[in-house]
Amino acid sequence: MLYDLIMPIPERLNPTFANSGVPVAVPPERIEEARRRLIVALDAPSAAAALDLVNRIERQCQWFKVGLELFTSAGPAVLEPLIARGHSVFLDLKLHDIPNTVAGAVRSAAALGARMLTLHALGGPAMLAAARAALEGLPDPPELLAVTVLTSMDSEQLQAVGVERSPAEQAQLLVHMGLAAGIRGFVCSPREAGSLRALTGPAGVLVVPGIRPAGGQVNDQKRIATPADAIKAGASYLVVGRPITQAPDPAEAAAAILRQMATAIEPEP
Repeated sequence: MLYDLIMPIPERLNPTFANSGVPVAVPPERIEEARRRLIVALDAPSAAAALDLVNRIERQCQWFKVGLELFTSAGPAVLEPLIARGHSVFLDLKLHDIPNTVAGAVRSAAALGARMLTLHALGGPAMLAAARAALEGLPDPPELLAVTVLTSMDSEQLQAVGVERSPAEQAQLLVHMGLAAGIRGFVCSPREAGSLRALTGPAGVLVVPGIRPAGGQVNDQKRIATPADAIKAGASYLVVGRPITQAPDPAEAAAAILRQMATAIEPEP
């Protein structure tokens, strides 16, 4: 099943919809499915700041992303309280090095309890294959996600680093390469989600950042979409940072995004 890597949700984390700002007209099961597919980016400068944010929004969120800023500041120990509270951790370090080094880093990340882990597809097929092989034999390995084209990059930015293909063409090339190396998970912009879903099929895992609610600030993102549009395009999970974490009321901002996601989630047959 596409979402079988999601950890069971503890009862204390199940949202009480009557008290969460979710309209009763929205089916609770769709809100819950949206909650399982929303990843909030803990792009905080310290463990204390990150955990304060978690305290405010954990009723709306099962998944949290730990990226370079927080991991560099707080170290691997920052994952421990998140996992202890029943949350799933997306460790977004975008590994990119020689195959042996990346393989070792992948094993270390798996030992930390991360449920998803990113590496740059531009590391090449040998690096991707080494990362996949590093997880063989582990009882509950994380999902490896190959990053295609950063959502902050457009055609002009790609050309500046010598890539003449469009972002969509480059993403498709990297997904073909990743699939051949045994990778089934990818990070892509919402604009490429539809075409990449056609390549991966239903078994592929597409994690999509660059999510901005309608009318929200774009910030430094180039290729963006609303939560509902990204779900409709084929996203498995949405990564949302500043629209939630920098909102006056992060919990309500998260609840609003869940409602938008829920409108695009197809009911179970």
